[in-house]
Amino acid sequence: MFKRFISYYKPHKLMFSLDMLASLLVSVIAMLYPIITRNMLNDYIPNENLKMIIILGSLLFILYFIRMLLKYFVQYYGHVIGVKMQAAMRKDMFMKLERMPFSFYDTNETGKIMSRMVNDLQTVSELAHHGPENLFICGFMIIGSFVYLCFIEWTLTLIIFACVPILVIISLYMKKRMDEAFTETRKKIAVVNANLESSISGIRVTKAFNNQEEETRKFEEGNQKFVKVRSIAYKRMGQFGASTGFITDVFNVIVLVAGGIFLFNKKIDFADYSAFMLSINLFINPLTTLINFVETYQDGVTGFRRFVEVMELPDEPDCNTKASIDKLHGDICFKNVNFNYVEGASVLKDFSLSIPAGKKVALVGPSGGGKTTICHLIPHFYQINSGTISLDGIDISEISNYDIRKNIGIVQQDVFLFNGTVLDNVRYGKLDASEEEVIEACKKARIHEDILKMKDGYLTSIGERGVKLSGGQKQRLSIARVFLKNPSILILDEATSALDNTTELLIEKALDDLAKDRTTIVVAHRLSTIFNSDVICVINEGKLIEKGNHDELLRLNGVYAKLYDASIKNKPMETFVE
Repeated sequence: MFKRFISYYKPHKLMFSLDMLASLLVSVIAMLYPIITRNMLNDYIPNENLKMIIILGSLLFILYFIRMLLKYFVQYYGHVIGVKMQAAMRKDMFMKLERMPFSFYDTNETGKIMSRMVNDLQTVSELAHHGPENLFICGFMIIGSFVYLCFIEWTLTLIIFACVPILVIISLYMKKRMDEAFTETRKKIAVVNANLESSISGIRVTKAFNNQEEETRKFEEGNQKFVKVRSIAYKRMGQFGASTGFITDVFNVIVLVAGGIFLFNKKIDFADYSAFMLSINLFINPLTTLINFVETYQDGVTGFRRFVEVMELPDEPDCNTKASIDKLHGDICFKNVNFNYVEGASVLKDFSLSIPAGKKVALVGPSGGGKTTICHLIPHFYQINSGTISLDGIDISEISNYDIRKNIGIVQQDVFLFNGTVLDNVRYGKLDASEEEVIEACKKARIHEDILKMKDGYLTSIGERGVKLSGGQKQRLSIARVFLKNPSILILDEATSALDNTTELLIEKALDDLAKDRTTIVVAHRLSTIFNSDVICVINEGKLIEKGNHDELLRLNGVYAKLYDASIKNKPMETFVE
């Protein structure tokens, strides 16, 4: 983990080196004051050398001015380095999230992921800046002050520094307890963020059901858990600060008493005693800084550990072939496929199905039977347990995910649109598409006229998740996006089930045009939408139980016939599936 952290400094080696050099000069200048004070008390003041007093005073003023500039450099550029490292980590984490399999997002809430990317990396940025600077400056000051104090009186110095091991032991003990507390704090704030993200995203549902009090209760429950664990963390930090602060105070007592005894016994003179009193602060102050830095260190290490946890998760499986497949014909074949999302709960069981290129195949059956899962496996969103899935006779494990997915267009019931303009969202299907291509795709999707009626036409902002559009408009925009992509394989997963009859009829015409000359897989509960399919497959409990066209399946008088009868009588199809 340490090597990974250090690697983020590499692009900033020059600026980091200058920052450390400036920090060193700040420390050196700080050590000059007790040295000059000792010389004045020992020599220039007793000998009434006013000229040297003024010269050294002027020199200190100039050095302190330079120190001010150096501190500005350290504060400004040190933080800039930290922010740039944070940005690099955030970019790496975002790219990692883009490579993660669907299963990762099935088990990790958006709010928790964002907490790692924003909150955790903010603390890492503070550590990146203050960590090396504090360790470098404080380490130099502690060693430098020790050497200088030994030069004045080594016996007294060793007596004072005998307290250091006690301080180290207490710090290590308290650090372990703080580590546990701060790690738990991270987890709780991630839960709060996840609940907040969920509540804000579902605010319209909350208002529709008048459940504001319930959402407030859930938020406050997580909020209080965070307060509780944060309180424990601060308790640990308070114990750490109080105990270590007591020991540093003891240093002053020891210097005062032991130094007084040495002065009384004439082992040191008054000038050395005064210099000792000043110099001991050169040791205590950086020691106190390191103690106070423990919280920043603890926060930063915990945040970076959570960052590394994500970065070390396995990427979405992909083949290593360098051969690129530009265009697939669209032949799809499932052979003895077994699959489950959770171990022990099979979704597909020894499933086999062959779909010739250019054919329209409908999947029907009760909810939870495996229809949507079949649609998710074709683009290789999930890894199957056993069996094979092939496209144009090639196992999908031997085709890159990029080549598979560029040949597949998906229209789902729950349309996701990005916060941007109409043009941006349609162009998502082909990022380099011209405006004319976008307009043509929208005409085919029968949304062009609606767009022209909008305030800013194709440059109209549609709001978060397309909130400013109707359900039918969002659906047709998603269809336009697929028209622009022009894939070989089309997957329609309950694409019209949430629409009214008039809008559904309009979209059905657009989908019929979209499906021409493409391998099309349709998942539908409304059987009226799939009568014209070349093949209808009845899926139940992960198995293909019937297959044929509409007329053939009716003549078979099996499960499909019962489903059809149920649809006419508006009964749930689950009632007729054994």
